[in-house]
Amino acid sequence: MAFLEISNLQKCFDNHLVVKDFSISAEKGEFITFLGPSGCGKTTILRMLAGFETPSHGSIVFDGKDVTHLRTSQRNVGMVFQSYALFPNMTVAENIGFGLKVAKQPQAQIDARVNEMLALVKLDSLAHRYPWQMSGGQQQRVALARAIANKPKVLLLDEPLSALDAKIRVSLREEIRSLQRELNITTVFVTHDQEEALSISDRIVVLNEGGVEQIGTPSETYNFPRTRFVASFVGTLNQLQATVVDVLAGTVSVGDQVLTSSNPMTDLVAAQSCVLAIRPEALLIEATQPGKNAINVVVEDVNFLGSVVRIRTRLGSEVLYLDLFNDPNQTLPEPGSRVVLGLSFENLLILR
Repeated sequence: MAFLEISNLQKCFDNHLVVKDFSISAEKGEFITFLGPSGCGKTTILRMLAGFETPSHGSIVFDGKDVTHLRTSQRNVGMVFQSYALFPNMTVAENIGFGLKVAKQPQAQIDARVNEMLALVKLDSLAHRYPWQMSGGQQQRVALARAIANKPKVLLLDEPLSALDAKIRVSLREEIRSLQRELNITTVFVTHDQEEALSISDRIVVLNEGGVEQIGTPSETYNFPRTRFVASFVGTLNQLQATVVDVLAGTVSVGDQVLTSSNPMTDLVAAQSCVLAIRPEALLIEATQPGKNAINVVVEDVNFLGSVVRIRTRLGSEVLYLDLFNDPNQTLPEPGSRVVLGLSFENLLILR
């Protein structure tokens, strides 16, 4: 049995099903991210794991123990909230040691554990400060230290970085991942930010309208989306309307151009409409090569975005974007010019 087992979890509010038959297993020390837009049910699932909400159906098992109907205090979970939720009248050290004090541990053990946590989150010198004397990033590190001070079986993180500015978010998410690996804590992280999910997860659960769209590694989720929703929600994506030409040959048509895909065309038939999914970075400006599609387009615009140059082109009535790494020695096409884009058969995904 896996360390964390969630089976057929459902939650209804006023006869409205907001979580639909959610199931997943996670191993000890695995980092799982729930990714999806607002209202998709990800925080509701996290609250059921924490014991703040009671499932309408299904079960939750931590390390072989069914905790579905246990109180939060009986589950041994650590929780980090978006809003820090620190006690303003307590110092950093007192905040970190609060849970240990509630558990009635000896003061000597509390002091030792607090010092250990302060060192772990690199706040040794700020032990006697109050939350209002600290930055948002520092406060969130205190919240993280408090959550892991009790040595929880499962660590739950509810969009803990969303209130921070961009640079602090990147730095802190790296710290969270590093700490999680060092302590080997099974972790569930909730976010609507695809970059966060892709950068720190072992596996990502993409949720939409209370149901699971896809579960997979960051690479699988980004490179091989299984549904239109995943394809459009995770990363920048070109989506082109096309028609199936030959299922066995893997060919489709966009306007008067025929393209080939080496990916399975499951449940499709000739003349059926479909959607082509193409990542902008999968396209290159090049002449025809074996094993690649040659796509004839007209350049409409060239945008310099720093490390990346994004080029907007037109394929008949469809717009197609490609991303190139910035190279100061590279000659970029002019708007209005005609170019050939190369795309490997493997990188052409076909969605129903």
